[in-house]
Amino acid sequence: MDESIKRQPLGKGVFINTSHRHSFGTDAVLLADFADPKPDSSVVDLGTGCGIIAFLMLRDKKLSSVFGVDISAEAINLCNLSAAENGFQNFFAINENLNNLKGKIEFGKHNLVCSNPPYKAPNAGIKNPDGTLAAARHETECTLEDIIKVSAKLLQTGGKLCMCHRPERLAELMETMRRNKIEPKRLRLVIQRLGEKPWLVLVEGRRCANTGLIIEPPLYIEENGDLSAEMLRIYGPYKEEHI
Repeated sequence: MDESIKRQPLGKGVFINTSHRHSFGTDAVLLADFADPKPDSSVVDLGTGCGIIAFLMLRDKKLSSVFGVDISAEAINLCNLSAAENGFQNFFAINENLNNLKGKIEFGKHNLVCSNPPYKAPNAGIKNPDGTLAAARHETECTLEDIIKVSAKLLQTGGKLCMCHRPERLAELMETMRRNKIEPKRLRLVIQRLGEKPWLVLVEGRRCANTGLIIEPPLYIEENGDLSAEMLRIYGPYKEEHI
């Protein structure tokens, strides 16, 4: 195996391959748990990277199919390697810009679309000179509008879009969902510890749904200096492996 690739255990006998450019953080793990697909769902993960969201779902659920879409060939190679090693025959990797998916994946048929998108607008902050790393953080290859517009095309009526983002872009995120006929239905704030401001928002919208937003209790990462009970549940399958 390439020495630049790290093979990391996810628990339950599942492994994932990561690299310097394509690893994962807490936000992706939280989004996979928040999205919680029903059994036999067809799932699309836009901007899949190393495939962490897809493989966590496949680890825990019997799903009909999971499509991982990424513009990076390196990311897709990692996904294919992980899928082969884990025997996930219902995972399908697509190396493409998400704006060019017509004819490569069926529209209007999927139960769930997930995306852990670039958090920074194109002109916000200093871009990484590495184009792959820049695209993961800035909207250089796709915008928030692009992601949500494509998600609306992929989803069946009533299908859900689950995303994580920074709190300062929550209003923009929800307004863009509604403009593309995805109604925000569920919202959860993620806070490091009691007394601090949220650092992440988790949002679920449903295509062509009625209005009605549920605001769930905050998710605290830490309690009394240790991981919270909920974080221990989320990390449960692999906490002993120190991921």
